[in-house]
Amino acid sequence: MKNKKLDAIQIWKQFEDYMVPRLELSVVDRAVYSHLVRHSRLEGKLRLSFSMAWLARGTRLSTGGVRPAVRQLIAKGALRLVERTKAGHVVEVKLPEDIRGCQGMVGSGPGCSPRGVSLEETDFWETKALREAIHERERGRCFYCLGRVTGRTRCLDHVVPQVQMGSNSYRNLVSSCMECNAQKGEMPAEDFLRWLCRERRLTSAELADRLRKLDALAAGELRPVLPALPHQSTVGARFSASQSASSFANPLPRKPRPTYHPENLGAFSRPGNRR
Repeated sequence: MKNKKLDAIQIWKQFEDYMVPRLELSVVDRAVYSHLVRHSRLEGKLRLSFSMAWLARGTRLSTGGVRPAVRQLIAKGALRLVERTKAGHVVEVKLPEDIRGCQGMVGSGPGCSPRGVSLEETDFWETKALREAIHERERGRCFYCLGRVTGRTRCLDHVVPQVQMGSNSYRNLVSSCMECNAQKGEMPAEDFLRWLCRERRLTSAELADRLRKLDALAAGELRPVLPALPHQSTVGARFSASQSASSFANPLPRKPRPTYHPENLGAFSRPGNRR
C-alpha cells in the first residue's frame, strides 16, 4: 500500500513539538520510532517487517534496549502490531497526526492549532490555558465597562448567550468583570453597551469604541495568542532556574589558599612523631 507524498520536515516538527512531549517518549523510544518511520512511511510503505537484531543494528542499540521501546510504542499507539513471529515483527507505523495521544496536532511550532480543529473551531472554554488566552487578549480589562479586573473578579462571558446557541469560539468569548456578566444576562451585547452608556459607566467615545471592537470580534480580527506547549514552558523554567542557580551559587570571591611549605608543619605534628 503506497502513501501519498509526505512532507518529511513537517513530520519531524510534529514529532519533536507534539509527539515526544505528549507521549513522554524516552531517548531510546525516539531513536526507535525515528528509525522505523525512516524505513517505512518515508519510503512510501505503511507497514514494515523487521527483526530486533536489524533494529538494534540500525539504531546502534542493544536488542535488550530496543525490545521494550517497541513495546512502549505499541502501547502508546505509535505502532500497531500486525503480526509477530520468530522471524520478527510486522507493524504499521503511524505518523504523529494519526496517533490518538497527540491526534490532530500539526504546525511548525507552539501555538499551532489542531488539525481538523482550526482556530475558528477551537473550543476556548475547554482548557484553563485557552480560557487564559481570552483574558490575556483583553489585557486585564472588562470588555464591556473597561474596568480593571483581576483573577478573582473576572470571568468569561458569551457575547451571544449559550441559550441562544452561542459558541465557545474566540469570536464569542470575552473577558468580563463579574458585575457586567451578571447584569448582561441574555441581553444582546450592543444593547448592554448602550445601557452602560446611559448609566454613565461608559462615555460616548468609549461606547463607539466598544461597538467597533464588537464588530471586529465578530469578524475574527481580535485573535488571541494560543498558549505554548507545556513541555516548552517547563524547559524554559528549568533553564531559568539553572541559570539563576549558577549566577548566585557563589557571589563572593574565594580567599586564596596559603602556600604549602612542609617545614611549617612541625608545630602541628604530634608530640610522639617529633624527631
